[in-house]
Order: sequence, then C-alpha cells, then structure tokens
Amino acid sequence: MLIMRQAYQKPSSASLHCLPFNQNPLFCPIYIPFSLPLSNLKSIISSMADNNLRIVVEKNPSESKLSELNIKCWPKWGCSPGKYQLKFDAEETCYLLKGKVRVYPKGSTEFVEFGAGDLVTIPKGLSCTWDVSVAVDKHYKFESSSPPPSSSRQ
Repeated sequence: MLIMRQAYQKPSSASLHCLPFNQNPLFCPIYIPFSLPLSNLKSIISSMADNNLRIVVEKNPSESKLSELNIKCWPKWGCSPGKYQLKFDAEETCYLLKGKVRVYPKGSTEFVEFGAGDLVTIPKGLSCTWDVSVAVDKHYKFESSSPPPSSSRQ
C-alpha cells in the first residue's frame, strides 16, 4: 500500500512507513505525502491491497542506525538514469548515497519516491518499474541467499 504514516517511534524519529491497506490505520496517524493526490487514493487501495506488498522508506536515518546496520560494509550498486523493470526475489534493504528514484508497482500509476540519504526496504515478491531520474549509487543487502532482482531496461 502506498499510504504513508508517521512511524510509532521516539518523537525525534523522521521515519515514514508505507502500510498495506489491511493493517489497522488507527495504530498511528496517517501521513499522505504531497506526491500522492487524494483523488487517486481509492485506486491505490484497490491495486495494492491484493498483494500486500509495501516499500518502507526511512528518511535520513541517524548515523548510529547506519553504523548499527554496518552499511559501509554492504556491497555497492549503481545505475544511470532510465527505466528498469525489476522483480525482487528476496527482500532488499538499501541506503542511497546518491540518486532519485520513483518506484511504480507493476500495473499501477502510483509511486513511492526516495533518494539520497534514504534507507529503503523493498519486499520480496515485488515486481515494479524503477524510474531513475538522477543516477543511483547505493549500498544494499538481501535478506536471503536469493539472487539480486532480475532487471531489464526499457
């Protein structure tokens, strides 16, 4: 689901989480980013509720969190601007050093946007298009021994 809410964490946290529609939205206040027109909310709910997949974006995580995750030891990957079809066969967590990306779940016109300084978790099983507007340089890790996402450039 592409609805975003403020994370239920310490008040100093700036984390944002995307929620599947079937989770209780009363747990935390709902935050709808400017890139999400309210008129499209109904189509987002119906298109994403079926597959229960979500992308989690944490804006500007603390240095202590990045150190705790040992991100500097993760492999690096980058790509130039363009559109890429991806299918994630394993959950990926990545930290963007550079870049700006809009991720469109397969069959949807709605997107999740993230960029430099964001810590992003992409769920296993997500098929999507990455629309890269600024070249990406990121550290990443997969939660299983599955291969990296398969891709094809449009």
